[in-house]
Amino acid sequence: MMKPNRGDRVRATAGRVTYEGTLMPSTTDHTVIKLHNGYNIGVNKSVPITLVEKRPPPPKPKARVMDVRGDLPTVAILSTGGTIASRVDYRTGAVTAQSTAEEIIAAIPELGEIANYRSRVVCNILSENMRAEYWVELARAIGEEINKGAEGIIVTHGTDTMGYTAAALSFMITPSVPVVLVGSQRSADRPSSDNVMNAICAASVAVSDIAEVCVVMHESTSDDHCMIHRGTRVRKMHTSRRDAFQSINAPPIGRVDYPSCEIRTFTDYVRRGQRQLRIRDGMEPKCALLKFIPGASPELLRFCSLSGYRGIVIEGTGLGHVPAEWIPLIEYATKSGIPVVVTSQCMHGRICDRVYDTGRDMLKAGVIEGEDMLPETALVKLMWLLGQGLDYEEVCMRMRQNIAGEILGSSSHHGAVDNL
Repeated sequence: MMKPNRGDRVRATAGRVTYEGTLMPSTTDHTVIKLHNGYNIGVNKSVPITLVEKRPPPPKPKARVMDVRGDLPTVAILSTGGTIASRVDYRTGAVTAQSTAEEIIAAIPELGEIANYRSRVVCNILSENMRAEYWVELARAIGEEINKGAEGIIVTHGTDTMGYTAAALSFMITPSVPVVLVGSQRSADRPSSDNVMNAICAASVAVSDIAEVCVVMHESTSDDHCMIHRGTRVRKMHTSRRDAFQSINAPPIGRVDYPSCEIRTFTDYVRRGQRQLRIRDGMEPKCALLKFIPGASPELLRFCSLSGYRGIVIEGTGLGHVPAEWIPLIEYATKSGIPVVVTSQCMHGRICDRVYDTGRDMLKAGVIEGEDMLPETALVKLMWLLGQGLDYEEVCMRMRQNIAGEILGSSSHHGAVDNL
């Protein structure tokens, strides 16, 4: 009897239960089988494994020529990797970023009814490997595609750090067309994958009138609609659910019904052609995000101040507080020309350091109130402002101003960024 190899379809019977699926690599004393539903199980290696079907050899790659329809707009797909562009690597059993943007279109033919596409790979990474220099590359690539006539941009991205990238692009780019980030929580090999619906809804937004940087992802666990989240307001709220993404401290821009692709908006937004494209791609990566916990040493601040960090964001408690012993080192940092921004660990609400004595002392020490910004948005905004070559006072002033919808109840984000 032929011995099964990785990637082959196998059958195993343990007691009265029979399992059938794909044989995966294993680093334990169990045999790992990927079932039809996409989940893996482990059975004791003493259980006999029967070969059902050999894994076919991988097809030879073929050049794909995308059909062009004159009645459809052109959308550029910029790939950075992530689960939406992933499949199972049978060498390791892991989900890895391998697919190109062309393969995404080939796998989702409904996209061809929405737009014509051209594609390029900016990077091919899992999103935990994202970094500031990739944001710069991505911003420049978006600008190039818009200048070449793209009427919308789709960025495929891993979900884990998509909120950071969306915020970074929101500050670096003043787009004249929609810029839509999209990903999926579950890879295409799983029957419960959300990649098809998310991609179709993202393409619908890319050809819409919403000329902002936004994130389009499932709103519910059903395949009924996606939400359109502003890039500075979105956070991943669950590790694996398809409805993981939510807008925080502000309503989403709107939603896309599926499969009709009808868009309903809930709030004001910048419209296509309302602004001219502008790219400000400077980024200062040497910034820190510190989360205060009870008993945390203020020496963390000293370390950042003496180690070349140019900006610090603190996730404080409640209204934005840290203990009194932190305040002298906050003052040391600000007097050294290092902006210190305070945000809250609470998911909702606004910073206010004028209620308690601790907060008032923090203000005297020079902290910048992060208003209702997400901590990660405040971090990226600080990185961007420092990357523009502004002096300390200018950075502090701009951190308090709404630039890309990151602060609610302040000046309109429609044109504030153009003052820089």
